[in-house]
Amino acid sequence: MTNPAPARPPERPPIHVIDSEYDAIAALALQARHRQPKVAGLLLAELDRAEVHTARELPARIVSMHSVVTFLDRGSDASRTVELVYPQEADIDAGKVSILTPVGAGLIGLAQGDSILWPDRDGHERWLEIVDVRAPAA
Repeated sequence: MTNPAPARPPERPPIHVIDSEYDAIAALALQARHRQPKVAGLLLAELDRAEVHTARELPARIVSMHSVVTFLDRGSDASRTVELVYPQEADIDAGKVSILTPVGAGLIGLAQGDSILWPDRDGHERWLEIVDVRAPAA
């Protein structure tokens, strides 16, 4: 059975980003503005509202680069587990999703238990819920 999305979208949840990742992600988004304007714009907007932390101060269960994230698409009840990576590391067959994809841009900085209404690559809004976040391997 499909769980319906809320009747009206809630405010986007707060996001938290590691300072060094913030700089790298912002640089990637700025470089991608002409090739991928929609994703770059979404990513830059998310970074603008992010609370920035050192790696040591990042709260637990936050999606950062190289986190393994399980999320649920509430519209279809489809669950996916992916590792959030930089573009050069992306490999969809291995479950490695680039930060420069719509889903990657939507996941960064969210906490386990957060939900967000986020556009997919076709521009359709998807209700995504973060089910689990595993920290990157040290």
